[in-house]
Amino acid sequence: MPTLNRRRGAAAALGLATALLLGACADPSDGGTAEVKDGKGTRAKLNLTPDQDRVRTEKVDSIAAQVPERIRKRGTLEVVASSGSAAPLTFHATDDRTVIGVEPDIAHLVGDVLGLKVRLNTVSWENIFVGLDSGKYDVGFSNITVTEERKEKYDFATYREDNLGFEAKKGSGLTIDGPEDVAGRTVAVSSGTNQEKLLIEWSKANEKAGRKPVDIKYYQNDSDTYLALQSGRIDLYLGPNPTAAYHAAATGKTEVVGTYSGAGAELQGLIAATTKKDNGLVKALAGALDEVVDNGTYAKVLERWGLSDEAVTESEINPPGLPKTGA
Repeated sequence: MPTLNRRRGAAAALGLATALLLGACADPSDGGTAEVKDGKGTRAKLNLTPDQDRVRTEKVDSIAAQVPERIRKRGTLEVVASSGSAAPLTFHATDDRTVIGVEPDIAHLVGDVLGLKVRLNTVSWENIFVGLDSGKYDVGFSNITVTEERKEKYDFATYREDNLGFEAKKGSGLTIDGPEDVAGRTVAVSSGTNQEKLLIEWSKANEKAGRKPVDIKYYQNDSDTYLALQSGRIDLYLGPNPTAAYHAAATGKTEVVGTYSGAGAELQGLIAATTKKDNGLVKALAGALDEVVDNGTYAKVLERWGLSDEAVTESEINPPGLPKTGA
């Protein structure tokens, strides 16, 4: 399979067009749908109801045979994802109970290829990794970025590009192209994420250059973050670009004022299925992801959620990721 040139420089990453534009937010009177278009202008109507009618595929025996015996005997793939609502990645349907989004859809495709029933477990972000460490969960599908630090404890099979978005109050006049643009700014970010790591690096770079550091803020949930953004207590919120773009277009109150690769200036960030290191599962995960890329179901899922711009052409096992601090 041809390899996509995903290793982009900082200029290309920062110039990345917003991947998701939302034409209308969820409205039960409209059947729980939302219209989206990707960066190429392709329109799709999102199904936000519990009745998902997911894209499915067939089992591939040769790939399923690579699954560790203990998991094959169990017959289920224990998938873990963040319990936080992050449309269009992982969030709740209009019934406020059913978990939907691009991440669950891709997890179900992988389960289909492996001949396993997917059991989706939602937990807080930090407990994703606690559960993977203990073996309680087999794999995380939760917008997890490949980083060099994480590779010490986890194996990765990639399936999407990772791009971050700086979200500001609409009409802010801000444009974020590099560390100097956030010097002295108050920026919110989620703890324990690669977004936080990058923001801390930018703050240090500013101090080294004689500029003001970033005033980094943390909030318990998105509603508190967006309240702070609207009130002016923070200037920016740094998060995954798909969720930032979705929120900005859905509410009309914010805008994405800059994008950046999730792996830093010299590397295109990649999102990956994440499993405990050396547990024997990663080869099967990558094989399943390659299968759904080849048979077209992967493309259908990304198109379904307006994320076609984040597609990859193959699944890589443990590729270069966000460098360690000071590396």
